[in-house]
Amino acid sequence: MERLTFDYPATAPVPKRAHVGVVGSGNLEVLIEPSPDGRARVVVSTSVDGYGAVWKAVLDRFFERHAVAAAVEINDFGATPGMVALRLEQAVEATRS
Repeated sequence: MERLTFDYPATAPVPKRAHVGVVGSGNLEVLIEPSPDGRARVVVSTSVDGYGAVWKAVLDRFFERHAVAAAVEINDFGATPGMVALRLEQAVEATRS
């Protein structure tokens, strides 16, 4: 089990909390809530060790497009980078609905 933390500058606060996805069967869940300090902080708990560079690449790409000020918790059970990107998009959308 590995725990990774990433911080990003942000400009757009998320209006409310949201939860998308489930942990299990190669999937992941994303919990997102408004940031307490106006920045983006992502904490990843993953069952797959040694993929910090892949996580960083996926998250860098996401936060280049969405500069959301949010506290994000990701609980991963071996999801692919594409699934991670999809769940992040879903989480941001869920905070707006």
